[in-house]
Amino acid sequence: MTDATERFEARIQALADCILKDYGNDRVIDRLEMFTQPDRHVIEELIGKLLRLVFPGYFRDYNYRIYNPKNSLSALIEDVAFHLNRQIAIALRGGAMEAEAGVEKQAEDITAAFLSALPGIRAYVETDLQAAYDGDPAAKNKAEVIIAYPGLYAITVNRLAHALYQLNVPLIPRIMTEFAHSRTGIDIHPGAQIGRYFFIDHGTGIVIGETTVIGEAVKIYQGVTLGALSTRGGQKLRGKRRHPTIEDRVTIYAGASILGGETIIGHDSVIGSNVFITHPIAPGTRVSIKSQELLYKNGQGYVFQPDVPGDDAQWCYSI
Repeated sequence: MTDATERFEARIQALADCILKDYGNDRVIDRLEMFTQPDRHVIEELIGKLLRLVFPGYFRDYNYRIYNPKNSLSALIEDVAFHLNRQIAIALRGGAMEAEAGVEKQAEDITAAFLSALPGIRAYVETDLQAAYDGDPAAKNKAEVIIAYPGLYAITVNRLAHALYQLNVPLIPRIMTEFAHSRTGIDIHPGAQIGRYFFIDHGTGIVIGETTVIGEAVKIYQGVTLGALSTRGGQKLRGKRRHPTIEDRVTIYAGASILGGETIIGHDSVIGSNVFITHPIAPGTRVSIKSQELLYKNGQGYVFQPDVPGDDAQWCYSI
């Protein structure tokens, strides 16, 4: 061994000792115990399995060359129940190495309640599928929507996560929706309450906050934010209404921001692109940005284009 090699190994050992010493500061990030929090990779695999339960003829286990739903669904349900129950128990322990009395039974009860809710969740997803097909002339058939549309994927994962959120399962619902967020660019907190026949078109950049309430037959386009007015209060705002309420049959076009827990968008309203709303809107209202003044550049400089057609041209849609 050369002097240079010995010198380098000594430096690496000193650095390792320094880093290992840093783990002794008793911070959350210093935890060394394994398997005390839900396993993100297991949760992500469970999402795939749950999607096969929601859409049994559309998503399959590629470990099998031949897939027969009728022969495999019972085994799949047992597999989901086993792994989900285990992850819920870990989440309920909240990082503790030893289970408190009753935690295992509580996890079993939650798992059973969640699986019992699946038919109801599927009924909601069916209305979301219909809304996507009805609302998008580019959709050739419903199978295309199920297989290819990010909006339906994000909504379905959110409905599954929301059921666990309502059962007071820690962390796991958020892991689920953040996985969908990473896949689709659609960020829906599992606490958001969403009614039937919900349609997200395009989807990228949508943000829907924890205390948002969305009614039935609502349509949302890309870049929409249903958010809080301010989060400067931090943890003091926990549990308080921070996000808007969107009533039935509202359409919100691309880039609109609707903020605040006191903000209610009345039923049958249409919100145009790029508007910024922080106050209640009466039912049946159309909200838009007035047509912008555009300048067109030609060889002689900028020329103002004054011709604006009727009132409909005042709408600023971006689809």
